[in-house]
Amino acid sequence: MSDNGRDSSVHERREWPLWEIFIRGMHGLNHRHVGSLHAADAEMAMKNARDVYTRRNEGVSIWVVKSRHIAASSPSDKGPFYEPSRSKAYRHPTFFDIPEEAGAM
Repeated sequence: MSDNGRDSSVHERREWPLWEIFIRGMHGLNHRHVGSLHAADAEMAMKNARDVYTRRNEGVSIWVVKSRHIAASSPSDKGPFYEPSRSKAYRHPTFFDIPEEAGAM
């Protein structure tokens, strides 16, 4: 039973959607994932992200994306997922001779 006398199983608790937060720093050109938060809408997510993730005025731009809109590969699929790129040796400069006068690279 909940505090108001109603059975909590009857009234399912609804959570706000989860948002992924990306911040572009003052000295960078790309946005970096900094964390997640729950918010009712994009405007609230943006304001909450500003308050939580840029407290020291380090950001110049914020992106908020609903987590459900992000598709990602699974770390457990690492081998099979990336296998096709291993057969493309021309993408890796491992077979070039580097002149000694170039120094360490």
